[in-house]
Amino acid sequence: MGGVTLYEVAVIAGVVTACYWNSLFCGFVFDDVSAILDNKDLHPTTPLKNLFQNDFWGTPMSEERSHKSYRPLTVLTFRLNYVFSELNAVLYHFLNLILHAVVCLVFLKVCKLFMDNQTSLIASLLFAVHPIHTEAVTGVVGRAELLSSIFLLAAFLFYTKSKGPDNTIVWTPIALAVLLVAVATLCKEQGITVVGICCVYEVFIAQGYTIPIIWHTAVQILRGKGSVPYSMLQTLLKLIVLMFSTLLLVVVRVQVIQSQLPVFTRFDNPAAVSPTPARQLTFNYLLPVNAWLILNPSALCCDWTMGTIPLVESFLDVRNLATLAFFCSLGSLVIFSIGYPGDSSKTVLMALSLIALPFIPASNLFFPVGFVVAERVLYVPSMGFCILVAHGWRRLSSNSRIRKLSWVCLTLVLFTHSLKTMLRNWDWESEYTLFMSALKVNKNNAKLWNNVGHALENEKNYERALKFFIQATHVQPDDIGAHMNVGRTYKNLNRSKEAEESYLIAKSLMPQIIPGKKYAARVAPNHLNVYINLANLIRANESRLEEADQLYRQAISMRPDFKQAYISRGELLLKMNKPLKAKEAYLRALELDRLNADLWYNLAIVYIELKDPAEALKNFNHALELNPKHKLALFNSALLMQESGDAKLRPEAKKRLLSYVEEEPLDANGYFNLGMLAMDEKRDTEAEMWMKKAINLQAGFRSALFNLALLYSQTSQELMALPVLEELLRYYPDHTKGLILKGDILMNQKKDIKGAKKCFEQILAMDPNNVQGKHNLCVVYFEERDLIKAEKCLVETLALAPHEEYIQRHLNIVRSKILTLNAAGHSVPPSGATAAVEEEKKTLFENMKERDNTQKGTLSTNTNNNKGHTKAKKQLDKNTSDKETKKKSTKDIKDIEKKRVAALKRLEEIERILNGE
Repeated sequence: MGGVTLYEVAVIAGVVTACYWNSLFCGFVFDDVSAILDNKDLHPTTPLKNLFQNDFWGTPMSEERSHKSYRPLTVLTFRLNYVFSELNAVLYHFLNLILHAVVCLVFLKVCKLFMDNQTSLIASLLFAVHPIHTEAVTGVVGRAELLSSIFLLAAFLFYTKSKGPDNTIVWTPIALAVLLVAVATLCKEQGITVVGICCVYEVFIAQGYTIPIIWHTAVQILRGKGSVPYSMLQTLLKLIVLMFSTLLLVVVRVQVIQSQLPVFTRFDNPAAVSPTPARQLTFNYLLPVNAWLILNPSALCCDWTMGTIPLVESFLDVRNLATLAFFCSLGSLVIFSIGYPGDSSKTVLMALSLIALPFIPASNLFFPVGFVVAERVLYVPSMGFCILVAHGWRRLSSNSRIRKLSWVCLTLVLFTHSLKTMLRNWDWESEYTLFMSALKVNKNNAKLWNNVGHALENEKNYERALKFFIQATHVQPDDIGAHMNVGRTYKNLNRSKEAEESYLIAKSLMPQIIPGKKYAARVAPNHLNVYINLANLIRANESRLEEADQLYRQAISMRPDFKQAYISRGELLLKMNKPLKAKEAYLRALELDRLNADLWYNLAIVYIELKDPAEALKNFNHALELNPKHKLALFNSALLMQESGDAKLRPEAKKRLLSYVEEEPLDANGYFNLGMLAMDEKRDTEAEMWMKKAINLQAGFRSALFNLALLYSQTSQELMALPVLEELLRYYPDHTKGLILKGDILMNQKKDIKGAKKCFEQILAMDPNNVQGKHNLCVVYFEERDLIKAEKCLVETLALAPHEEYIQRHLNIVRSKILTLNAAGHSVPPSGATAAVEEEKKTLFENMKERDNTQKGTLSTNTNNNKGHTKAKKQLDKNTSDKETKKKSTKDIKDIEKKRVAALKRLEEIERILNGE
């Protein structure tokens, strides 16, 4: 950068900052979403080699849906941004601003090769403030233009030093120039065009040839009147080296894209699929359209695809006059620049080279591209335009009569362009503002209506989004994507009928199946999603699962490499309880993409359905090898390890759950399962901590509340469990196991028989056949000394669960008690007796103490299921055998018998009173 003064650096840096400071407040919009937000290549966990295997958007170059835009060095800078700021848009925009200032400074250095310092500075300032650059500078993906431009200009600057004394060749600058060309090409494809600029410079600037000189020399050689001059041989050698280097780069580039051009549809570039002469007339007309945008950047638009510029279908179209005028003007400048010697012609020639050569890849003249007009591709061509304007201004200002007027005009242009640039930056603040500004310029582009709808859809404003999507279908009735958007929005609004109708319209617009015809060139991959969307909609109806499967198979028949169809079909087949077929679908998808962690995860789920946990765990592990932060794989594999019961797997399960909560710190399920794991390992304090964390994050977390209460119960802290159970039952009053545990604690710890009875009765009110609840109510009756009711209750419980040994055992205890009373001559009062009966029962039990010592049995089983985990409170069934009855004397026995007879008489009297006798 020798020759650029600090003053010039300060001026350019200040102007760039003044024009683009507000770009720092913009977010990620338009193509930024795909290139940055959705691009996994930016993540540090993605291997660096993926950057050199995938396209600009993170899609493998081998896939047909790839855009084939190979810009790994640009993606690398995005990745560096991600390392320092992740997805903080400010630093991404700040780096773009810095890069634009660097481009302006390098451009200043290039201008000084052909113009004086003042004119060069003016050209650089014109370039710095030009509004056409907002897409390249304020749009983050425009960094490809910025980086490519830096290396393109640097390569040219190095090449200009390849001419030594006496016209000798200095190879080091040439080698560096070739290296920088390769780097520029790895930033963006148009970087390779600098080779053409170097060739023009070598022939017409460095060697000073003009067309008449070249023509005269060629004629003399053909006539045999002379030989090729040594200087021309030197030039020819340098050109051969440049061309060979270019050819090598092209070959490598073709190998990278695997000899496949990207697939574009007529919606992306209508002229590309138009017949002759509409195709040629339209492409040629686009040249003056681009020239006008540089000359008059007043109506700027972020998207010029679809119907933005109607096709020029006839030679009688008046727009052909613009094409004619453009080529006449360009031809005049070319003739002037290569036909006449002098500094002015050299400056014009280099300006034309910068305008034309970098624009060739985007011109559609040699191969179709995926757009009609794109303002970002005019970034380098505008350099040549700025040189022309600055050079013209210098010629005018040299005339003393109009010098002041020229300065006024220049100042006005710089000011208005700066203001326009600053205002244009605000359009890029959000997707909504960007696309609404575009609609002010062009209302005939259905894509813009769709994009405004998408912006509103992202804000969950479905009603307004629907209006824009419907308008897109009116602007372009055959736009499959627009009808798909309408259908998706209807679905979000729970209007399934209208959604299905819209999807069917989109489906009807798909090309019909033609045997032997490939669909890649006729159908955009995203349009095939109409089959997926329609199938996903109708499969909500259980009676239409087969119909949904047919749609998936139809999509696969159209494109056997349609990976998403296999994935969606696999999900459906699992729902249809066909895990083996689902396995086949996922294996087919894996053949297409073995590096997709989600596919390995889905296959693991299939193996779980197939009751093959070992194979499922292998696939979970494979998913985590590809993506160590795959949240679902971390979570579910940890659960699978936990459910296996293998203590050796618990440390790894804990490690994965800790990784999961690190990724999802607000997901209570992660902490809950850490708590369950700690309970498995008897780490009670740690389990309590995790359970409380889960409950704090998710109030009313059913499983966490119950298991925390269970933990307290198991660790002899039953009274601490009660408030937890109260909270659980406040959210879930029908939680059966919570009621059982609460009743058990009330009965055994607080001796609150009444409260326990209420819990068990509540269970039976919800489920009369609940064995645990009914059994525990039987125990309550026993505690209440109502043996008849307890016996009846246990008989009913045994009928519900005839194979439960503990119920039979407890029934035997009750019956033994009744028989003991009868053997002692005491009658067991019926259920429902009055207080007098209760008093008599009390007397009978007091008398029985001398003969029997029977302990009651209680049962309270608490179970909680959450994602395959089961915890059971130990059953309490402590029954002691009857002690031997102490032998009594005959007198004692007679006394007891007398008391028994008296009691029986008293009970009979009470019964008669109760019966109304």
